[in-house]
Amino acid sequence: MPREFVELHAQMRSVARDVLSTGRPDWTLLTRAGWPGLEIAETLGGSGVSFAETALVAEELGRAAALGPHLGVMLAVGALLTIGDDADRDRLLARTAEGGERPVAVLPTGENPGSAFRLHDDQSVDGTAEFVPDAGQATRLLIPARAPNGTMVLADCAPSQLIVTPQPVLDETRALATVTADRAPADRIWPLPALACLIDRGAVAVAADSLGLAEAMLKGTVDYVGMRHQFGRPIGSFQAVKHACADMLVKIRVARQLVDVAVDAIVDGGDTSASAAMAKAYATETAVFVAGTAMQLHGGIGYTWESGIHVYLKRAGLNRSLFGSPRAHRRTLAARYTR
Repeated sequence: MPREFVELHAQMRSVARDVLSTGRPDWTLLTRAGWPGLEIAETLGGSGVSFAETALVAEELGRAAALGPHLGVMLAVGALLTIGDDADRDRLLARTAEGGERPVAVLPTGENPGSAFRLHDDQSVDGTAEFVPDAGQATRLLIPARAPNGTMVLADCAPSQLIVTPQPVLDETRALATVTADRAPADRIWPLPALACLIDRGAVAVAADSLGLAEAMLKGTVDYVGMRHQFGRPIGSFQAVKHACADMLVKIRVARQLVDVAVDAIVDGGDTSASAAMAKAYATETAVFVAGTAMQLHGGIGYTWESGIHVYLKRAGLNRSLFGSPRAHRRTLAARYTR
């Protein structure tokens, strides 16, 4: 990576950690930080940077186990950026960058990435999607749907025209919902070049979130075992504890390499399916492993509500399921390389 980008990313990490250190930053604060508009052109009020910077923010959000609709909005911006020049699209992007709109992409997050929505000739939409991130906080819902001629389109719908039902999950840092459309009118329809690329984008964003989460858990654990004494010495001095921390570190370093490769593939605009699958499968499993090991190494306090480790473990568990489980991604990779 060129030196100027290394310095930019270091500055962004520092700013992101300052913003997220406030506890539970609201959406207004994140908008002022420019996060919704990172990839939006400067002429539309954004920063005009790439998915690499978006992934960096996702990583820091995971490190802080932060709340908020950033994932859903980031995916919506990604969907809009695949569309060619369009005045309506540009207005929505500009409003998103300034915080006036909060569009959320209704993307399938399960095992089957195909769209569950259909577009009718009268520009109404039918279908259902479950476990949609941040749908309940959206001001616009962007729905990938299959048109009567078989092509994919992106339908821009008002949330009031759909049924958005919150779905309770163990992870309290994310808000998921079921979105149901029953002949819901679409205010705008845009051609959608590739749904699979948007799914890969979501998978890599979640992988980056998991990477930040895992690093936070490792740091907290190393700090704890260094100060917690038992038998007259820090428990971190015991070989079994050292090995457990080393195992976490090795997995995290491998996960970072895979996430970096997947992010680069998205930035370059090439084939992202293999790199996204590897990053999502490995990074999310690593986060679950690290959070679980952290809980064990903290001993009895690790199992308490006050420790906060459960927050990271639950988020890691949900991340593992969003946009395809590790098993599903490995099946995809196996099919790719065994043809």
